[in-house]
Amino acid sequence: MDKRIDLIINNLKEVYDPEIPVNIYDLGLIYNVDVDNDNNANIVMTLTAPGCPVVDILMDDVTAAARAVEGIENVNVDLTFEPPWDKSMMSEEARLELGFF
Repeated sequence: MDKRIDLIINNLKEVYDPEIPVNIYDLGLIYNVDVDNDNNANIVMTLTAPGCPVVDILMDDVTAAARAVEGIENVNVDLTFEPPWDKSMMSEEARLELGFF
């Protein structure tokens, strides 16, 4: 795996939905992270709900997290709702943190 992908993921673990005290990666909002041959980071993500009021903030934070990795030229964030997010996508740590067992 490209080391830059690991670095992007580590940075994404520092991005929090302001309404939920768990990072977006552990929430399961990040579906895919890839870096192409032209050093572009391509991220596919979702939201907990289509009408999320902080969508612009999260998209900006995800872009900044990927851009902070040395060697990344551009960042493309693709917002999708397929498949729709549900609680099963959260990491075990996130479920414990939020009280979902």
